[in-house]
Amino acid sequence: MILAWTALAVLLLTPLPRARRRAGARYTMMAGCRLFARFLTLSGAYELDLTAIDALRGGPPVILAPNHPTSIDAIFFLARHPDLACILKPALLNNLFLGAGARLAGFIRSDPPLRMIKDAVAELERGAVVLLFPEGTRTTRHPVNALTGSVAVIARHAQAPIQVALIETDSPYLGKAWPLLRAPRLPIHYRVRLGSRLEVPAGTAECLAALRREYAGQLAQAPQRAWIGGA
Repeated sequence: MILAWTALAVLLLTPLPRARRRAGARYTMMAGCRLFARFLTLSGAYELDLTAIDALRGGPPVILAPNHPTSIDAIFFLARHPDLACILKPALLNNLFLGAGARLAGFIRSDPPLRMIKDAVAELERGAVVLLFPEGTRTTRHPVNALTGSVAVIARHAQAPIQVALIETDSPYLGKAWPLLRAPRLPIHYRVRLGSRLEVPAGTAECLAALRREYAGQLAQAPQRAWIGGA
């Protein structure tokens, strides 16, 4: 699906002006991810509850900051919002399957940091939602790994709030330690809900402390506590 969409998107969207190209890529990416999520539910692989994300559509620009238990998390967020600017590692932007589409959609490279901050601030000033996983990688200890300071720096420079999102899943499938070819027990229950919206932080340490408290409180009884090790 990704390769077919990428081929069509490159052919049809590349000639458009940058703003229209970005909007077209993000909207059609949402449609494709939503179709994929629908296939997962119809096939019985997943039981998904993603509707909380819909509350962000048409709202003010925010930094969307979820926890990150599995590698499929970003796809489920993309399935519910038409103007999501993802911050991605350079390896993903260079990936055969994901790279061309991500670049068409104007997704943000996480390295170098100064460029990432500048691009994220520009997206927020334009009115988009910036998706950033503050852990920087998939969760390996409950409730979350150590957090990076990027989320606080971007929020401060953009004067934008941080919207906490909580992912709950009962399966370690696609988690950090899950072998790629190992089959999971189905169906997988997967839910996203929104937590607190943190106002622009005065400092990085204060922001990260508030985020840690929010994750710890909101995820204390999350089903992944059964398979993610403690701190």
